[in-house]
Amino acid sequence: METTRQKKISKLLQKELSLIFQKETHQYLGNILVTVTAVRISTDLSVAKVFLSFFPVDSPAKALVVLNENKKFFRTLLAKTCRHQLRIVPELIFYIDDSAEYAEEIDRLLKQ
Repeated sequence: METTRQKKISKLLQKELSLIFQKETHQYLGNILVTVTAVRISTDLSVAKVFLSFFPVDSPAKALVVLNENKKFFRTLLAKTCRHQLRIVPELIFYIDDSAEYAEEIDRLLKQ
């Protein structure tokens, strides 16, 4: 169960990372929209699992590899924007959020 502090930091990171991805991902991914769907932070606030969805992209795994190769850059930008709220900026680990695809598959199966 998440503490109140973890929830606040998760929302802060989600908001700031979405702004960063909106501005900076075009140089790495081109015209791909990156959406931060969820952020889960560890109990010691040192690791943040960031769940992303990509649109339009044929292979989200390739886009995820590019973002994971440049996660130090995104962490540095995050540190610049959150330096007054956080003492230590957590390490970022990016994951593909496939919940939308899962929901579409369930809808498709229910319609059959």
